[in-house]
Amino acid sequence: MKIGMQTWGSHGDIRPFLALAEGLQADGHDVTLVITCVDHARHDASQIKNSVTLVNIASPVFKDEATLRRVGESIVNERNPLKQVTNILKLAFFPVEDQMSEAAKQLCEDNDLIIGHFFHYPLQAWAEKTGKPYVTVMLQHTSIATPYLSPPGLPDCGKWINPLLWRLTNALLNRCLKSYANNFRRKLGMQAVNDLIEDVWLSKKLTLIAVSKQLCQRQAGWPDYIEVCGFLNMPNIEMEGTLSKPVEDFIAAGDAPIYMTFGSLMPKDITMQTKTLEMFTDAAKRANCRAIIQTCDAESCGFSSSYDILYVNSLPHRQIFPACKLIVHHGGAGTTQTSSFCGKPSIVIAHIEEQKFWGNELRRLGLTHQVLSRRRVNADILSNEITNAINDKALTANAERVATLMQQENGVVMAVKLINQLSEV
Repeated sequence: MKIGMQTWGSHGDIRPFLALAEGLQADGHDVTLVITCVDHARHDASQIKNSVTLVNIASPVFKDEATLRRVGESIVNERNPLKQVTNILKLAFFPVEDQMSEAAKQLCEDNDLIIGHFFHYPLQAWAEKTGKPYVTVMLQHTSIATPYLSPPGLPDCGKWINPLLWRLTNALLNRCLKSYANNFRRKLGMQAVNDLIEDVWLSKKLTLIAVSKQLCQRQAGWPDYIEVCGFLNMPNIEMEGTLSKPVEDFIAAGDAPIYMTFGSLMPKDITMQTKTLEMFTDAAKRANCRAIIQTCDAESCGFSSSYDILYVNSLPHRQIFPACKLIVHHGGAGTTQTSSFCGKPSIVIAHIEEQKFWGNELRRLGLTHQVLSRRRVNADILSNEITNAINDKALTANAERVATLMQQENGVVMAVKLINQLSEV
């Protein structure tokens, strides 16, 4: 088949699509992948194999530090999870909606099958308008209702009350976000949808949950078109870099370090970045452990590397995590699954509700203790958590057990198999 794919977001939203695109192309399909990255423009065709056509649209979305700062502040300071998502939509998606829409239209005209990021309502609308079969890829499972789990952030009240909580949560979600999808559909002369999740985010043709089965078991009550394919993982790619000699020398010079990162949420604003580095550095020193700290510009913030602390711009997680004994991170879907895949316990410092959800999933599996809040965490709290995690042998044992199971999965192969089955129906 000729397959058109489109995604939007940070590297964590793009990497799974790169993996799936490569898998589909290797299986004999002709794949075009359109990406819009919010914070950089480093993805290009040289990064992927198997002759996948890669198209970069409106990347980066954030073209200046002032916008990045506003986004960071809106995420950290907003307590309402729905308002957090609305703020991200307004600042990071809506400004490039028209450009992504044009690319989506072209994809739908040129291809036999369309695969999209669940959040990408322009692509879903164009696929529907052009009559092309559409597959959704969900990088989390927090918004799919089941009587046996409560919505994220709410207590589990049992299978009789949970459906009511889901209906209330869904009503709030529609009130906050449905208008964006419906306004776009009206531009195309299409009828408005009644429910954002059921009519846009989920595809009744096929919805892939790109999460390891160790973190996401298929829930009773989910319709047949929802499939848990597994983590869409891939080897290190060129833009992620390699471990340089200074990094290898630092690792070899002493005890295994901890790795500390907020990923794409690390502030680029020097004042905010400095405060974050102060917290990470002080916490590592108080916990008496060596650390590799990922940052944007340590030198401008007044920090320089030493025997105990190494500041890096970025490192490939698949290569560096195995050399570390603990990962301190923000709870992004990709970082959560990669740290688990590499057999390392975590400390999660959640910025938004979805990241808190991932932290609680790790806690359920015994891979972390409590989930920390970015608004409340400080060096003292973090140092205590680091010490407790390092000294808890059960955390490491659980992480190694989960990693063994995850490494037996192959999310890309399963996703390709499920997509191929569509053409057989």
